[in-house]
Amino acid sequence: MQYEPTLDRAQLIELATKTYFGNVDAKKIEATLDCFHDGALFCVQTAFTRHAGKAEIRRMFEDFFAAYERIVHKDFVCTVDEKNGRITASFEAVLTAADGRKTQLFNTNFWRIRDGRFQEVYVYFSGENVLV
Repeated sequence: MQYEPTLDRAQLIELATKTYFGNVDAKKIEATLDCFHDGALFCVQTAFTRHAGKAEIRRMFEDFFAAYERIVHKDFVCTVDEKNGRITASFEAVLTAADGRKTQLFNTNFWRIRDGRFQEVYVYFSGENVLV
């Protein structure tokens, strides 16, 4: 299903890289969840996992935030389909555990936007799935 686009190119990039990942990196659960529709679908394609609806997505992020002392997403390269309300970003994620161990990932996310929020998110990890 195609949704009517409501965000322009700059707004799509802002939503994905600043609003969403900015709140993920700050571990702000409510602000992170505000980026999603209630019935959103979050899939990690490289691990064959899916989280359907905000309750499942919340639990996933609560576990993720608890697992790492510091979360950083950076060096975004975005491809935007403004006409269809979609955006893709490739980026580096650096996750630091409480004991100082770092996990470095090079991932790509695909977002489908409906009414300014994520309806579908598809994630491709370069390493182990940290969003279980």
